[in-house]
Amino acid sequence: MFRVIIFAVYLVETFALYPSSSDVILLNPNNFDSLVVNNDEVWIVQFFASWCGHCQQLVPEYQKAATALKGVVKVGAINADEHKDFGKRFDVRGFPTIKIFGKNKKKPEEFSGSRNAQGIVDSALNAARNQIYGKLGIKASQKGGSSSDVIELTDSNFDRLVLQSEDMWLVEFFAPWCGHCKNLAPQWAEAATSLKGKVKLGALDATINKMKAAEYRIEGFPTIKYFGLGKKSANSAVNYNGGRSASNIISWALERLSENLPPPEITQIVNEESFKEDCHDKPLCVISILPNILDCQSQCRNDYLNLLRKMGEKFKEKMWGWIWAEANSQPELENALDIGGFGYPTMVVLNTRKLKYSLLRGSFSEVGIKEFLRDLSYGRGNSVDLRGAKLPGIVDAIRWNGEDGVLPQEEDLDVDEKDEL
Repeated sequence: MFRVIIFAVYLVETFALYPSSSDVILLNPNNFDSLVVNNDEVWIVQFFASWCGHCQQLVPEYQKAATALKGVVKVGAINADEHKDFGKRFDVRGFPTIKIFGKNKKKPEEFSGSRNAQGIVDSALNAARNQIYGKLGIKASQKGGSSSDVIELTDSNFDRLVLQSEDMWLVEFFAPWCGHCKNLAPQWAEAATSLKGKVKLGALDATINKMKAAEYRIEGFPTIKYFGLGKKSANSAVNYNGGRSASNIISWALERLSENLPPPEITQIVNEESFKEDCHDKPLCVISILPNILDCQSQCRNDYLNLLRKMGEKFKEKMWGWIWAEANSQPELENALDIGGFGYPTMVVLNTRKLKYSLLRGSFSEVGIKEFLRDLSYGRGNSVDLRGAKLPGIVDAIRWNGEDGVLPQEEDLDVDEKDEL
């Protein structure tokens, strides 16, 4: 009888994974919204299945994180295998899935840190900081290679995140006990932060995710694989052969990116939407103001546009936005960037996040533009705060048809009309 009771308790705790005495809060569809969604507190929630081996291996680290975060961030778990419809609500496709419920509770953030106590704690504290800073009206900055910039990969999410994406990836296959992996970790994180928005860096624990480790024939740690731009297959992986410092990783990745990246389009500003699409969310935005078509006909304008395309090709790995407008067609933009008085053509490089800009002082030529942009790429050059401390308004403009400009015809007046004037 005693053995039966012990076995029954074992079954209950195995089914739930986390006993009621744990600092991990057990959640279900009845209490989830009241505790998590409709609550101001930050939550980290694990969606698990009782039969999942990876979920069972995560238990000690997850409990350790819950104890460390007690009173700071709530840590919960819900059996998404038992409550399948509830798991679908938050796009749970594999086990374990960890979501961070921070500023936007209806669209939780996918956990992308290391699946150990430290990785969970780091991501939880980062989410809490972002929420607190958000209440102050400021954006929390991430410094020094936050672990959240390295994307955690697993057997269940690898194909979706890596192979089915158009992005370039560097993936580290590691083992938690590996000394070389531990030495690489801060360098990998720093490179991930520096390359954010250009190349994605991921990490896969090969001791847990054995299916992918076997598929890519991982025999030593760390092993780094490179996946290029565009659609990919498992066979498209190439071994990384660069150095192991952050600067080596960054240089190697940018070189591959430069080789495969198409040159940027040089687009005309014709409305607010085109300005946002080609300028916002870019590291920098290169804005050229070209002469009026009547002052510089189609051959002249195309010469300038070809020069910009050449410069765009040279600096394409920077992933800047490249746009242009005809002189005086965007008066608020010219006024905000203090362009008046310098003549046309002219160039300004705008940082839409910091609301700062730098104005080309040299010649609008290959040499002048190259020196100007090279200095900016190295962090040199003078920047000025945007006039009015906000992005200027953009007005609708006519898209250039590629033809010469024609003066508007004057209306013919008869003799009587002239006499009246």
